[in-house]
Amino acid sequence: MSLLDDARRLAATGPVCDACLGRVFADRSFGLTNAERGRSLRVAVALDDDDDFEPVDTADCWVCEGRCDEFDDWAARAADAVADVEFDTYQVGTRTPPLIEENERLLRAEVGADPEAGEPFKMEFNREVGKRIGRRTEADVDFQRPHVQFVLDVADDRVETTINSAFVYGRYRKLERDVPQTEWPCRECDGSGRQGREPCDHCGGTGYLYDRSVEGLIAPVVEDVMDGVDALFHGAGREDVDARMLGTGRPFVVEVKEPRRRHVDVERLEADVNAFADGAVEVTGLRLATYEMVERVKGLDASKTYRATVEFDEAADGDALDAALEELDGATIEQYTPQRVDHRRANLTRTREVYDATGEIDDPRHATVEIHGAGGLYVKELISGDEGRTEPSLAGLLGVGARVTALDVLAVEGEDEAFADEDYLL
Repeated sequence: MSLLDDARRLAATGPVCDACLGRVFADRSFGLTNAERGRSLRVAVALDDDDDFEPVDTADCWVCEGRCDEFDDWAARAADAVADVEFDTYQVGTRTPPLIEENERLLRAEVGADPEAGEPFKMEFNREVGKRIGRRTEADVDFQRPHVQFVLDVADDRVETTINSAFVYGRYRKLERDVPQTEWPCRECDGSGRQGREPCDHCGGTGYLYDRSVEGLIAPVVEDVMDGVDALFHGAGREDVDARMLGTGRPFVVEVKEPRRRHVDVERLEADVNAFADGAVEVTGLRLATYEMVERVKGLDASKTYRATVEFDEAADGDALDAALEELDGATIEQYTPQRVDHRRANLTRTREVYDATGEIDDPRHATVEIHGAGGLYVKELISGDEGRTEPSLAGLLGVGARVTALDVLAVEGEDEAFADEDYLL
């Protein structure tokens, strides 16, 4: 049966609008909208039958029930829903009413067409409303990770919007000790600040063990500037709460949930964060980033250089220190989960490399050492031995008890190469 015969039979099923008629044959011709295709077929049928051309009012269509005349209205509603949101990319999805899906199957069955022939109502609605949204908002379609997603719920007559997260990448330096990277809820009261009816003695009723954190000094400022509803902090590893993070700093990403602003001045944002942190933390190199940067930061397995101030239980000899550090230089270290973290780490033996170990005696009971080691190396335990859980250790090689009294991270090695890819920065 010819194309015109099929179109004639479909048109005879009742009032079928041009878009619904054309949609059945969408895979047989190109370069036209479904409405244009349907109208052309209707004109061709009229000429072939020597009849007058009679258009069909879309509102009377038994297939879409007039929905194909509402593209502009839905686009306007979608644009209005995000009128106060900055975005550059979007995506549109449609929930088709079950009755329209059934009508489409019945229409195709009239000509014995495959139920999947042509184009479904949902796809046309996505495309036609989507084009109009783009023109209204001057945004581009993105099928991978759009800034905004619209769901056109035709059955319930509503537009649902999802504002996807925005991301800010940078590095932080922690210039004061006793500042954790992330908020540290009190374990005694589970962060509630209460023990029964009384304030928690362990945290003083605050619910947190520390008043400040790197996260708390950075993320709220970014969230506020981008007008979001929440912010998550993602760091490339973390230093101990009593260790400073110096040098070029540690990479991080702040993920802002449902931001209404994306086009922010990152230099001004950097200044705002640093002013708020008031010398405890400093951020540098802030850049807008893509969501892929989160996994890139979290997956970084960089080596690190530490400077440790060490105190000995007894007087130590400078030559003996040099010999012990020479033994550690290039050594493979076996570390059973340290006692100080065994409440939150699986008990197992980890193997880590020491790439470089140097140091000097400050006085018979004190020394300063620098360790460049693989990611995950527990430096405090490398010094103390952790009662035999770390082998070899500086204390074990010296035969003198030793402990770290101050620790600084001087460098997170390799992050420049890991984050140099401009594909992940905006």
